[in-house]
Amino acid sequence: MTGLVIKNTGFWYMVLPDGQKPNNDLLKLDATQQPATGGLVPCKIKGNFRLKGIRTTNPVAVGDRVTYEMNKEGYAFITRIEERRNYIIRKSINLSKQAHILATNLDSAMLVVTISHPQTSTSFIDRFLATAEAYNVPTILVINKMDIYNDEEKDYANDLAYLYKSIGYEVLQISVETGEGIEHLKQHLDNKVTLISGNSGVGKSSLINTLIPGINARTSEISDVHDQGMHTTTFSEMYSLNDNSWLVDTPGIKGFGTIEFEKESVGHYFKEIFKISADCRFGNCTHTHEPGCAVLEAVNERRIALSRYDSYLSILQDETEGKYRE
Repeated sequence: MTGLVIKNTGFWYMVLPDGQKPNNDLLKLDATQQPATGGLVPCKIKGNFRLKGIRTTNPVAVGDRVTYEMNKEGYAFITRIEERRNYIIRKSINLSKQAHILATNLDSAMLVVTISHPQTSTSFIDRFLATAEAYNVPTILVINKMDIYNDEEKDYANDLAYLYKSIGYEVLQISVETGEGIEHLKQHLDNKVTLISGNSGVGKSSLINTLIPGINARTSEISDVHDQGMHTTTFSEMYSLNDNSWLVDTPGIKGFGTIEFEKESVGHYFKEIFKISADCRFGNCTHTHEPGCAVLEAVNERRIALSRYDSYLSILQDETEGKYRE
């Protein structure tokens, strides 16, 4: 039997069997509440399954197409994962040498950011975008909460949008509260499996509730003390937008640690750096100190944003430091 993993609870992998239509209401039920027919199939994995493939905290991820079998006791076990087209992966917070896969087999990713309450750092944005580039996941940047910003914050939002648009990214400025930009955003989600990610508190759950009325994704207030959001999504899960479109919700995260990057390749995942690096004197240029480096020249001339170059340098340090900074 085959199906699609649409929810990971940490203990169970909830599988939608092939041929069964998606039903978001089933996501609200735990493994013991699933209907015997027409429900999700709660699956486990056998211990030796963890030894295969990438060393991750979750060997099976939301978005995986899997084969599963029932044993004599009536429990389902995943026995095979189909080859993945792509995935979004980050360094595990507690286990620096292991990775955590957010989702697999994606058509696009949507990174939700905010200018304040809380503020999303450009380092976080660039790390996410670089990872998406590395694994061939087209990404749009969504600046939320445009309705609450003062004039200075709106100017910064416009500057941020201009920067990433000039690099080649689609950028949308929206407000879940007023509905600004929501209809335009919906057009980007049609007929796709889209991962939605961002820091805690940027409004991901509220956006999901707007896009899928009745889903009742959990939302929370911003902490007055730290001006940060509190986690409301514990594990990744896929919501059905329609018969052909899925939205993959992921837990809010503070930092984004890169993994599996070779130093020589990091520049390839920054679009403008990769383009300008063609003019570097040396083919193996690291863009840090070499003579004749076109990238350093472009940074000095402000043709590459200093924030982007700083993000590039911070990723280069990930492997040597053995950790990442939020």
